Amino acid sequence: MIEVVAKLLRGPVFLTGEVLECVITFTNPMTARSTSASSEMLAWASAQIHCQFHTSESRVALPPSEDAKHDVQAENETVFVPNRGERGKCILATPPKILFCDLRLDPGESKSYSYCEHVPLDGPPSFRGQSVKYVYKLTVGCQRVNSPIKLLRVPFRVFVVYGLDDYQFPPDEAVAPTNPFLDEDENIKKDTRLVDLATEMLMSSTSRRSLLSLQTEEHVQEEYQRKPRQPLSLSTHARHQESCLHTAKTHFSLPIPLSATPSFITSVVSLRWRLHFEFVTAREPVEPPTVLENQSEIITWTGAGKIDVDTFSWDLPMKLRKSTLKNFQLLN
Repeated sequence: MIEVVAKLLRGPVFLTGEVLECVITFTNPMTARSTSASSEMLAWASAQIHCQFHTSESRVALPPSEDAKHDVQAENETVFVPNRGERGKCILATPPKILFCDLRLDPGESKSYSYCEHVPLDGPPSFRGQSVKYVYKLTVGCQRVNSPIKLLRVPFRVFVVYGLDDYQFPPDEAVAPTNPFLDEDENIKKDTRLVDLATEMLMSSTSRRSLLSLQTEEHVQEEYQRKPRQPLSLSTHARHQESCLHTAKTHFSLPIPLSATPSFITSVVSLRWRLHFEFVTAREPVEPPTVLENQSEIITWTGAGKIDVDTFSWDLPMKLRKSTLKNFQLLN
């Protein structure tokens, strides 16, 4: 028996274009029955990133898949197919990388291998909605001699952040002190600064503030709708309620969750953000209490026990983008 452990070095959240690094360890565990003849032989191991697309059958009607070749390969247990056995469709995959060939492990022996790959720039963000899901995974496949392929899947999350590629660092950052004993590649240093910059800006713009409503609309494109005039799927991320009687102006602040998926559009679904307002107004003016100028007695004014009201709602469409220039941008 071989144990396989995969560890993401920088955690489970990545930006598009960022380098994903993973250490994969293969171990032949020592047991009480282990002997010199208990060595294990692995023919090969490979790793690959892919994005799996899932749909709700009650909401989305996709055309039949034309990728017959992929289906034939998936049935062959000697071919490395990262999404074998999974529901949905693989819409994006990086080229597979071979970790090793012909590995022999004695009882109690371990070998570790490093896997590095850029998260594709042209993919959608990770998203788990009511109609569709976009799920990213790193899949490690290995095969013992004369045995079927075994797969290990490591899920991770991908954010799309706009403006990182065009960001210009100030001159003082270019001459910042570095460790003279480390031979750092300039591209690696730049990638690290970009990731730290994006993380800092996202944290500052999504920090929790005092708790109206902030909502997302999940809209399936008309040609893929399961039913005619299919309603939108709504999700509420924050609410705020305020009494503004006798108030000329007011303001509010709604927290944007750090894990929120920005606005995006694919061929199947679009995600839109909006501010949903619900107003409750009195049918007749509510007059404030009248206090005479020479009134000496103490008067306590209490609100009316019953007021006839009307309610109406209003939606303000907006775009939510994660950007290095304006942090989270709310664009009307």
